[in-house]
Order: sequence, then structure tokens, then C-alpha cells
Amino acid sequence: MKRSVGGVILLNPVLLSVISMFVLCLFGLNVIFSLIIAALIAGILSGMPVTLIMDTFASGTSGNAEVALGYILLGAFAVAIHHVGLADVMSKLIAKIIKGKAILFILLIAFVAMFSQNLIPIHIAFIPILIPPLLHLMNKLQIDRRAMACGLTFGLQFPYVVIPLGYGMVFHGILANEITANGITIHRSDIWKALWPLGIGLLAGLFFAVFVSYRKKRKYEDKESNIASSTEPGKINFTKKHFVTLIGASMIIVAHVLFKSLPLGAVMAIGVMVIFKAIKWKDVTEFTNSGIGMMGFVAFVMLLATGYGNVIRATGSVPFLVNDVIRLVGDNRILTSTLIILVGLVVSMGLGTSFGTVPILAVIFVPLAIKVGYSPFATVILIATAAAVGDAASPASDSTLGPTAGLNADKQHDHIWDTCIPTFSHYTIALTISGIIGSLIL
Repeated sequence: MKRSVGGVILLNPVLLSVISMFVLCLFGLNVIFSLIIAALIAGILSGMPVTLIMDTFASGTSGNAEVALGYILLGAFAVAIHHVGLADVMSKLIAKIIKGKAILFILLIAFVAMFSQNLIPIHIAFIPILIPPLLHLMNKLQIDRRAMACGLTFGLQFPYVVIPLGYGMVFHGILANEITANGITIHRSDIWKALWPLGIGLLAGLFFAVFVSYRKKRKYEDKESNIASSTEPGKINFTKKHFVTLIGASMIIVAHVLFKSLPLGAVMAIGVMVIFKAIKWKDVTEFTNSGIGMMGFVAFVMLLATGYGNVIRATGSVPFLVNDVIRLVGDNRILTSTLIILVGLVVSMGLGTSFGTVPILAVIFVPLAIKVGYSPFATVILIATAAAVGDAASPASDSTLGPTAGLNADKQHDHIWDTCIPTFSHYTIALTISGIIGSLIL
């Protein structure tokens, strides 16, 4: 593998690849093509043969295969939920709770989304079930879906960053293990004590998005679709089919907790609905086709994102990027914190996962933190911030793909301009600022 051309940090293959991917997306190129082109740029600049790049890309796509299959089947379950009328029940119930208050609606969805990370740890699996049926209600209130995207991403990211339960326990465990393995002893139970500044930053980003940036009304066309539901509070009629559907939904949680399998959960959920005659056997194929239409793009991008991440790792250019940063910053703590986080942004945007970014960064940045004189808590917040900043911005992150899958069910929400750019401007920037400040005061 070749080193960064001329040792110049701006010519690092990984950096140029991630920048290329984001620029291509900004100019309207489909994220699928953007990921493939970005992978070729990273591989070619690092000296990999084109055939090896594509083989590495293809072999990496299996990493998210089960999750992608799960999302497609959950899309089928979401269509089935609408078919039995439970979507109408949910919409009417939420309409009664919010009483026409758009901001309350957004904050309620953000709050519900938080449960998907700890209390009911199904991550973005709830989005294709809950959000599409509510689009008509959002249209009636003329909610700017960019605000709702920010609300959903907040609910997906805040819990695992700040709260040591569910996915948060996993994230904190990875932080503790990797930081300890590289020279600073820290216990998982202490990780949350270092991350409160990030929580403040995320809350600030949410409130700014909801109360300032996207508070103005925005009109959307009220399209008919297979996930449409009532927008009126109205009388709620709860039937046997609704009860059976809720039992089916509980199977998703059971399968995820016991077997760590979303596809199994979705199959069990639809199976319960068929067995107890909430839906007909002959309709399952139609629901599955509709689920592919709604969630197929997200599932495919998730497959390609793991392939792209595989190429990024195979280039061997990430250590060179880190070493160039180390030579550049010297002992200046403000500059060191800033550049560590920016390198993390590049890596996590490329990989599309904060969890997978921690081990890559900890190997180099923990020894650097020791050398510069950071405290253990300051080191924790630096590594956590560097890993999390790209999660709210990457076109290939499930924290952005999930909200887009729900909000774009009627084809009126752009993944880059309506999800990635808003979440980047409100969360990536907020996390960067709070992470720098936290590293200096802890």
C-alpha cells in the first residue's frame, strides 16, 4: 500500500475518498454510485489494483446482509400494519396527544426514538413501522421533515452516546476496552461520566433545529400510498386484528433480544398475523413487494456501505492520516482535540458506524493523548466524539438512512439535502464543539 502522496495530509486516499463521496452526493449523484466511485478512488490512490478493489468491496457487503434483509421484511410488516388498520389507530392516538402542536409532535417522536436504543433495543427497526403512517399527519401540520429527521437522528444517537443501557452499554464497553487496551485504564461504569458534554451538544442541536432552523411551515403533496393513514384524531376502534398485530410486533422485540435477529423477528411477526387471520396468506407476497419498494434502497445502501468500509480498511491509509495529524498538531491541546475529532469525522463518515470507528482511532490516539497529557476522561470524550461525529452525517450511516426510509415513503424527502445536511449542521458541528470543550475541561 502506498503512503499518502508526498506525505501531505490533504492527499490521503481515505480523506479524498470521503470528500469525493460527499461531494458527489451533494451534486445529486445517487449514493450507491457515490459509494462505488469513492471506493475506487480510495483503492486506486493507495495502489490497489481495480480487480482487488472490487473484490474487497464485494466481499465486505456481507457484513450487513442480515440487517438489510431484516429492514426489507420489516417494511413488509409495516405495510401489513396499515392493511389491518393499526396505522390509523396509531395516527389518531398521536393526533389526540399532540393536539395540532407540530413542535410537540417532533419532540414526541424524538423521545419515542430514544427507546429504540435501550428500553426496546431494536435500533432503526421501528422507523418503517411508525413513521410512514404518520406522513399525512405531518403534511396536515405542515411540519418541515428536516426537523423530523433531526428529531429521529437525535433519538438514535443521544441514548448510545450518553446512557449506559442497551446500545449505550455496548458503545461504552467498546470505548472502555479499546482505551484500556491502548494504555489508559478506564472502567465501563465510568464512561458516561465523561460524556455529558456530548449530551448537552446533542440537545442543543435538537432544540436549534426544531425551534429555529426548521420551525417554519413547509408544504408537501398529500399523496395516496399503501402506507397512508388517517390524520384526524377521531374515535379509536381497537379490534382483534389490531391486538394480533401488536402481538406480532412484540415478536420482533423477542427475536431481537433472544436471537439478535431482525429477519427472524419480522417473519415471526407476519407469521402471527397470518395464523390468527389478521391478514390473508395470499396477501403476504404483495406486502413483501411493497416492503422491498419502501426499504429496499436503504437495505442495499447498507450492504454497499460495509463494502466501502472494507475498502477503506484495506487501503491501509488510515494510520498514515493519523500520523500526519500527530506531526501537525505538536503539543497544542486545542489544535490536537480539533484535528483528532476531524480525523474521526473522516473515518466514521467513510465506515458509516461510530462503533466500528472506535478501535481504529484508539490504537493511535490514546498514546497521543497520554503524550499530550490528557486526563482519562478527556481521552474518553475525545475518542467518543471522534467516533460519533460522522454517524449523524454519513450518507451511509443507519442513523441517517433510517430517518430517510421513513420520511421518504411518499418520495418527497431527499436523503442528502433533507437528512444528511440538516443532521450534519446541527449534530456534527454541535458534537465537535462540545467534544473540544469537554476535552479541555475534564
